[in-house]
Amino acid sequence: MLDIVENCDAIAVYIDGMDYARFAADRKTIDASERCLQRITEAVIKIGKDRMAAIAPSIPADAVRGLGNMLRHHYDALDLRIIFATMTDSLPVLRAACLAALKDLP
Repeated sequence: MLDIVENCDAIAVYIDGMDYARFAADRKTIDASERCLQRITEAVIKIGKDRMAAIAPSIPADAVRGLGNMLRHHYDALDLRIIFATMTDSLPVLRAACLAALKDLP
């Protein structure tokens, strides 16, 4: 879960102060953010669907896995608006859930 938090934090730094248009025009930020998203999807897969459902019930593990598949295999068909919305809307929720779960670990 720490991998998820760290990569969410990296993305937050990369896109800080950006709107969609600025993000879409910045290839380095797109590439760096997508790589962090790949790491997040891999971490979610390793944690497992059932455990992730307990940690972050509003973030469907299957959708995260699907995003990972898109990033790896169908990168040419990605909709940057969806990627940006995921980073700005869903990642803060996922990060907060993972932080809470980490605090509950013995």
